[in-house]
Amino acid sequence: MVSRELRARRITVDGELVKNGAVKLAVEQEVKFDSNLLAQQNSPSYFMLNKPQGYVCFTDDPDHPKVLYFIDEPVAYNLHAASRLDIDTTGLVLMTDDGQWPHRVTSPKYHCEKTYLVTLEHSLAANTVQRFAAGVQLHNEKSLTRPVQLEKINDRQVRLTISEGRYHQVKRMFAAIGNRVIALLHRERIVQTDFIPPW
Repeated sequence: MVSRELRARRITVDGELVKNGAVKLAVEQEVKFDSNLLAQQNSPSYFMLNKPQGYVCFTDDPDHPKVLYFIDEPVAYNLHAASRLDIDTTGLVLMTDDGQWPHRVTSPKYHCEKTYLVTLEHSLAANTVQRFAAGVQLHNEKSLTRPVQLEKINDRQVRLTISEGRYHQVKRMFAAIGNRVIALLHRERIVQTDFIPPW
């Protein structure tokens, strides 16, 4: 379709007729189609936020304050979260208007790692590291969780890295082994190895 319009002499760049579709455009150049100025599409926007407790990542929740409150940018209304956090969970949230990228962060097939700081009600059982590495059977789930890395900080605090995002996964994993997450659950890190946005 583009080659047809080029042959019809309908496209100009900075007033010059374009005959070759391989032309590289700079941001400041003026492109017209039938003398009508075309707007160049801007690059996607990416933001990192340290979400406090009490805010939601959903942009259409009318009942709670939204993390978008913290983004003072004209594009804020177009943003959505890649890997949301619950209202009571704090820490790293990634916001973007890139329609494809959130899927690459949340889809289980990409194994994007997310690290959480977790405070437990009871002291960590001696075999928890091994059990989590082998996968945990969650209530009402057919398959085990993917292997999880668990680093003990002290008897009741751990750093946990998961590579999938099942519903309330961290809390449910500890519940499945007879413990409970207390205080705040805090996400420290998200690592996706095959795509790095231009921060």
